[in-house]
Amino acid sequence: MKRIAIVTDSTADIPADVANAWGVTVVPLMVNFGSEQYRDGVDITSEQFYPKLASSQILPTTSQPSPAEFKDTYERLLQDHDSIISIHISSGLSGTLTSAQTAKGMVDGNIYIVDSQSISLGIALIVAEAVEMVQQGLAASEIVARLEQVKKSTEVMFTLDTLEYLHKGGRIGKVHAVMGAMLNIKPIVRVVDGIYIPVAKVRRQEQALKEMVREFQTLAAGKTVKRLVVAHGAAAKAAEFLAQKLQQAFDLAPSFFVPVGPVIGVHTGPGTVGAALLLE
Repeated sequence: MKRIAIVTDSTADIPADVANAWGVTVVPLMVNFGSEQYRDGVDITSEQFYPKLASSQILPTTSQPSPAEFKDTYERLLQDHDSIISIHISSGLSGTLTSAQTAKGMVDGNIYIVDSQSISLGIALIVAEAVEMVQQGLAASEIVARLEQVKKSTEVMFTLDTLEYLHKGGRIGKVHAVMGAMLNIKPIVRVVDGIYIPVAKVRRQEQALKEMVREFQTLAAGKTVKRLVVAHGAAAKAAEFLAQKLQQAFDLAPSFFVPVGPVIGVHTGPGTVGAALLLE
């Protein structure tokens, strides 16, 4: 029997090759274009999603995995693992965690459900730490306990190129979206305790990226950056600029540089650029 299996969901935006190398099982959320339904990262990739989003007359929606999908995953993994640690998108942003908790109650086995209180690459950093602790031979209960501190030491920030998709998805009102477009506002958002907190509003994307680096430097003052990751929604050039500035600031290259997945992209739209840091 293998000791501990790590499970997460597709909103972690962990590249498939990285997930395979880590031995992590990724349960996909769904992206829905009307009656067309796609498994995030399985039936539709980021490279396919953003052109489809731009050309579609239908506003896509997202949906969480069902408890049955988690149940099937857990039962399969428990055939050759002693226990499972299942780490998911903030319960304040999605019902995915609730589905995982429901599935746990349907399965006879040692399963720990962890609310990352984060999103995208913030989840990825927490998963990376869990994988490292499994490799070190720690017990599942100890890993879960230590992840509480990892969660507090993870910082996630991103900037949006447009407020259009937050408005379409019902996350902000029309007045805010229209004013944002008129003023060409690029908001900077930080994830705190599993919800979005506005940090600043600037007029140009490059200005937003530089401000993000300054904010990260403030948050990291007196600490060491253990891991650094960068992601973007169809904005590779801007993300490369951010990665370069962060590497200069912290003398650390990004562990990986990836496109934001379709589920997150439904709500943030193209032009999103973000990063996550794990501090110690």
